Amino acid sequence: FQSLQDTGNEKNFVFLSKKIEPSSVLETAPLFDGLKKELVQNKFSGPTFTQSYCWPPVAGGCDVVAISHEGDDPLLYMPPVLTLLQESDYQGLPNMSGVCIYWTREPVTTLILCPGWKKAQLVFDLLKTYGKGCRHLHPMLITLGQNKKAASQMEIRGCEVVVTTTYNLLRLLEHNPGLLCRLCHLVLDEIEVLFSDTSEQVFTILDCYKKASAWAQGNLPRQIIAVGTQWNKHITPLIKEFMNDPHIVITVIEEAAIFGNVQQMVQPCINSNRTAELIKILDFTQKNLQKVVVFTDSVTEVEMIHKALKSNSIVSLKKHKESKCNAECVLERWRKMHSSGTPAVLVLTDDCLHSLGITDATWVIHFSFPSPAVFGQRLQSISDNFCPGIKDSAVDQEDTKTKSVILLTENSSCHAPEIFYYLKHAEAEIPEELYDLTARMQESEEDEKFSRPLCASLKTFGICRKRTECPDRHQINLSIDTAQNMAAEMIETPERVTILPLFIVHATKYFGRIVRKQKDQYTALAKEMNDYFRVPGHRISVNTVEKSVFYGLRERAICHRVQVVETPAKDEENVYKVTIQYIDEGRTSQVNSDQLLHLPVKFQSLPPQAVEIIVCRVKPIDNEVEWNPKVTDHINHKIKGKVHHAKVVQTLGKTVWVDPMVGVTHLPTMRMWINEYNIGSEILSTGLGTDNPEHVGEIQKLCAQIPVVDHGQSLEPFTKEDTADLEEVSSPQDPSIQENSAESCNSPKMFLDVFFSDGVVQTEEAEDSTVHQQKGCHPPIKWFQDDVSVTLKVQILRATDCRCEFCGEKVTFSAYSEGKLYVADLELYQSIIAEKSTCVIKDTEAVILLVKEKKGKWCKLLKNKNVHVSLDFQCWEESEDERPLRVG
Repeated sequence: FQSLQDTGNEKNFVFLSKKIEPSSVLETAPLFDGLKKELVQNKFSGPTFTQSYCWPPVAGGCDVVAISHEGDDPLLYMPPVLTLLQESDYQGLPNMSGVCIYWTREPVTTLILCPGWKKAQLVFDLLKTYGKGCRHLHPMLITLGQNKKAASQMEIRGCEVVVTTTYNLLRLLEHNPGLLCRLCHLVLDEIEVLFSDTSEQVFTILDCYKKASAWAQGNLPRQIIAVGTQWNKHITPLIKEFMNDPHIVITVIEEAAIFGNVQQMVQPCINSNRTAELIKILDFTQKNLQKVVVFTDSVTEVEMIHKALKSNSIVSLKKHKESKCNAECVLERWRKMHSSGTPAVLVLTDDCLHSLGITDATWVIHFSFPSPAVFGQRLQSISDNFCPGIKDSAVDQEDTKTKSVILLTENSSCHAPEIFYYLKHAEAEIPEELYDLTARMQESEEDEKFSRPLCASLKTFGICRKRTECPDRHQINLSIDTAQNMAAEMIETPERVTILPLFIVHATKYFGRIVRKQKDQYTALAKEMNDYFRVPGHRISVNTVEKSVFYGLRERAICHRVQVVETPAKDEENVYKVTIQYIDEGRTSQVNSDQLLHLPVKFQSLPPQAVEIIVCRVKPIDNEVEWNPKVTDHINHKIKGKVHHAKVVQTLGKTVWVDPMVGVTHLPTMRMWINEYNIGSEILSTGLGTDNPEHVGEIQKLCAQIPVVDHGQSLEPFTKEDTADLEEVSSPQDPSIQENSAESCNSPKMFLDVFFSDGVVQTEEAEDSTVHQQKGCHPPIKWFQDDVSVTLKVQILRATDCRCEFCGEKVTFSAYSEGKLYVADLELYQSIIAEKSTCVIKDTEAVILLVKEKKGKWCKLLKNKNVHVSLDFQCWEESEDERPLRVG
C-alpha cells in the first residue's frame, strides 16, 4: 500500500506494508494527556507527516520499521513508547525462576540502543524532559567504557528505561546476563548507523533478546522498534528472524525503491549517442509491453526524443510546459494505450510529473542525468510496482519487473557523486565510467575546499571517516597551514619542549604556549602589561571596534591580548557584543565592546603565543568520532595550567603534534623535576580511550611536503641548561595555573631520566644515599630490561679490585677507579636468579646482567629511590613509537 498525501502545497510520499490510519493532529494522537501537555509546553509543532504514521503502530505495541528523513529524531518513537509505559502494568511481570533474581524492584522494560554516546545523551535528555508526567521510570544512561570493574559493579535497580550503546550493552551483559530477561520494548535508534558500524554486535544483542523471550514465563509483551534515515540490507534479516509481522513505514521514495526491489541500471554512452541508446532500450521494453516514462530536463529534448521515436515507429506521448495537450488528456491516453495492449511510452520534463500524478509505470529512463531531488521525484512514477516482499539478497534482480535506467555521458559530472553513493547504497552494479567520474568530482570538490580550515578529525585522529560529507579540507594549503606571524618557538620547535596548556578543547586537543627554555618572552610581556594597565589613566576604552585588530582586555587583575574575530553586522547601540580570541591562550569568548582597551604598539610586537597542541596515539573507543565529556573533564582538571614536557613528532604552522606529553612537578628540596603522569595513559585509564598506532604515520604522511624535524637522534635527559628558567614558565598573574608549576628555584635543577616503555612514561625515583656515600662514591648506573633479564651499565673507568655479589633481591657492586672507591648497594624491586646473573668488566664500564626469577616487565628497578640510577634511554627509544600505550 502506497499513497501520496497532500500536506499544504507539498505532496508527501509514504510506503506502507500495512494500512495505517495516520494521526495527524496532536489532540487525537494515541498519547496520554500528560504527555500531550508536555509536548505543547515545549512548543512541539507536530505530529509531522512521518510521526503521524509511526505513532499509531508503536502505541499499539506492534513491531515497527520506520525509514524517514527525520529517522534520527527520537520523537519518532519516544512519545508512543512513553504512553505504553504509562498505561501498561509491568508490576506483575513474572519472576524468571531465578534467572533474574538480580532485579529486586521494577524490571528494565525498555532498552534504547543508540549508535554513540552523543546520541545516547540526547535521547536520555529527551526522556527526562518528556517522561516527567510518566510514573516512576527512573531512566538511566549507561556509559561503561572498557573498565571491567565498572561493568561488574554496575547496579540497575528501580529503573525501567535504559539508554546505552551496543558496545556498552554487551559489556554489561557479560557481567549481568539477566538484563534482557523481562525486557518488553527494544528500540534501535538510527538503525542504518548501528548496522553499518556494529552489525555483528546488534545481532548478538538481538539473539540474547530472542533467547530471553523464550525463557520468559507468562505472556510478556515484546516489541522491537527500528528507526533510521536509510534502508540497510541487515534490516531484512531483522524483520525475518526477530520481528513479528512488523509495520514498515518508509517516507523516502529512494529508500522505498530499495526495499521495493527496483533494479537500478546505469548505461554509459556518448552524449551525442544518447537517443540511439534510448531507442535500443525501448526496443526491449516494447517486446515486453512495459509502461515506460522517459524523463529529461528541457522542452527541446522532449521534442527531439518524441520526433526520433516517431521516426523509429515507436508510439509515444509527450508532455512539457509548452504542450498544447493538457495533463488530463495525456493521462487518459496513457491509460488507454496500455489497456489496449499497446506499449506505453511517455516523454516528459520533470516539472510535469506532479500534475500528471503517474505512479503505475514499470520502467523509468533518466535521459538527462538526475539531481538527487529530481531522482526521487522520478522514481515516484513507478511506485505502484514496488515489490514490498522481503526477499533474500541472493535473489537475481534480472527478473525484477520494475527498473530505473540512467544514461551516463561525459557531461553527467554535476551530480555524479550523489547518484554514485545512492547506487552503492542500493547495491546496484556500477560501471567503471561512473567510478572515474565520481573520483574526478571528489578531487574537484577537495580543490574547492582549499581555502577551508584543515579537517579537525584528520588532525586529531589521523583520519576523517566522513570525508565526502566533511566541509573542511583534507590536504595541505601552505599559505594557510604555514601560519604567518608565528611565535619563535614554533619556527624552530625543538624535539623536546615545555608546554603550558591553558584551554582544553577536548581530551587530546589543547591551546597553550610553548615555553622557551632560555627566556620566556611572554612572562616579561605579561608583567609589563599588568604594570601598565594597573594605572587607571592607561585604560583607554576603544570607541570603534575593528575586526582582526589587537586590543587589551582586563579581567580582574589580569591583562590579556585579544583579537576581534567577529562583530555584529549592524547595531545602533553604543555598546554591543563582539567575539574575541585570546591570542596567547587560544580560547574565544564574547565581551562588550566597551571592555576592549587600546593596546600600545610595544605590546603587539611579540607574535601571538597560543599554539594548538594535539596529543597523538589515542582515540575514543568503539569507533566514536568524538571524545566523551567524561574524558575531557578528567583531562581538563588534570592538565590545565600545569607545566608539561613533550616530544614533538610533527609541526604545521601553529599546530604541534606531541607524543608523549608528560606532566611534571618541581621538587625544590631535591633540586629536580619529576614526571607525574603520561596524558595518553591517563586517557586510557578512564576506559573510554584506546590506542591509535597509525596516528603519527598518517600525520607525517599528510605533512610530507613540509620539512620534517629529524627524529633520528636519540633523546638525552633534560639538563640544567634546558631548565634554567623554568621558574618563569607559569604566568604569575594567572590564578588558574598551579603553584607547583611556577615554583621558583634559583639553584641548579635536574630532570630525572625518562624512558618510554609501551608509550608510558616511567620515572626512576631518586634517593639521597647518605649511607652508601659514607662507604665510598656511588657510580652512575644506567639500566634497561627485557622480559627475561635486566642489564645494568655501571659507568666506571678502568675499574680495579672489582667485586659483585648477587642475592635474591639484592646486588652489591664495589670497585676502585683512579684512586677512589665506588660502591653500589642496590635493593631490587623483584627477585633474580643469583647463580645465573653475571658481571663483566670493560674499559669504560661494568656490565651487570640480572636474570629475572619471573618473566615480565618490571615497573621499576629498585625498592628504594637512588638518584644515581637512571634508565638507559637509548636502549628504549628504538621501539617507543611502535608500542601501544599502557594504562597507568
